[in-house]
Amino acid sequence: MTAVVWVCITAAALISAAIKGVGPALLGARPLPRRVRAVVAVIAPALVAALVVVEVVGPRWSAFDPLVVAGVVVAVAARLLRAPMLVAVLAAALATAGLRLLL
Repeated sequence: MTAVVWVCITAAALISAAIKGVGPALLGARPLPRRVRAVVAVIAPALVAALVVVEVVGPRWSAFDPLVVAGVVVAVAARLLRAPMLVAVLAAALATAGLRLLL
């Protein structure tokens, strides 16, 4: 890798560390306001959902694969039935592979 890439990686790491350090420095021991906690609580699930959509449909919906959607549906169903995460992922992988074999 070139030196520019390493400079960018180092800069991103330093900026990330600085941003993470500013929060506790400004807030101290005070808790976050209720509205902020509510927003923070929904950011992670929203980001995960967005990443799943991007991975399933691809850029500009060019790699849409209904078999992968079926696997995601199986994983969601398994989680709704309170299956452990590993079991849900394995069920989704098996469902997708099985459908690929059949079709």
